Amino acid sequence: MAKIGVFFGSSTGNTRKIAKFIKRAFDDELMAKPLNVNRVSVEEFASYQYLILGTPTLGSGELPGLSSDCETESWEEFLGKIEDLDFTGKTVALFGLGDQVGYPDEFVDAMMEIYDFVEERGANIVGAWPTDGYEFEHSESVLDDKFVGLALDQDNQSALTEERLAAWLKLISSDFSLPL
Repeated sequence: MAKIGVFFGSSTGNTRKIAKFIKRAFDDELMAKPLNVNRVSVEEFASYQYLILGTPTLGSGELPGLSSDCETESWEEFLGKIEDLDFTGKTVALFGLGDQVGYPDEFVDAMMEIYDFVEERGANIVGAWPTDGYEFEHSESVLDDKFVGLALDQDNQSALTEERLAAWLKLISSDFSLPL
């Protein structure tokens, strides 16, 4: 079994594309196929010691889910299913997608909801990312002057995505025992 699980929520497919890009950077023995949280069991999710979790931010800073007008369940519902899960001993890295021009006051806010959720349950969270190079007014996902994970803007800065992903994967590689 692969030792790294990649899980995402998505509304338009952009977060899925990023998860697939992350997977392509590794062999099948190291990283499992990325899975949408609306298609995974709690047991499968819990079986990984290393987790990479991705989410878009919808509307006014919301996680994807039924209350944010997604057609299917997503992070909002899945977090309710795993609220009793102990993350002690698990290493978690986060990535979030947002639109810093259209939503400058809520840029990648949903990433913080997942951060808070796993942090409260004992996770070791890695992969904080600098805010340099972004143009936004406010983000709930900034802690100690860094994003709590990799922030991506596919609407306005898609040309920077591949470079940012490569640098972020290199950043988290030692925490995940990755050969980068």
